[in-house]
Amino acid sequence: MKIITAIIKPFKLDDVRAALSDIGIQGMTVGEVKGFGRQKGHTELYRGAEYQVEYIPKVKIEIATDDDRVEQVIEAITNAANTGKIGDGKIFITPLENVIRIRTGESGSTAL
Repeated sequence: MKIITAIIKPFKLDDVRAALSDIGIQGMTVGEVKGFGRQKGHTELYRGAEYQVEYIPKVKIEIATDDDRVEQVIEAITNAANTGKIGDGKIFITPLENVIRIRTGESGSTAL
């Protein structure tokens, strides 16, 4: 099993969720985060004064899945979140040792 973490632009969340639903992904965790990469933030104008925004708002998605679905999930996220512009985000894949469903006590792939 793997946990897939994707950092994407906030306005792409609905597109990514729809793409994941289309391939049968039943659950994911979503959180609002801030960060920066190569963008290094940007300058905004507020009431006539310029100020530097160092941390860009992003959305973090986490999906636990079986090893055989990883490539399919990555492809769905990549296609849905891509704008072709800087700051589209990143996808991280991490090994997942075990999953336990609290309600039933199921573990492993059956708990997903």
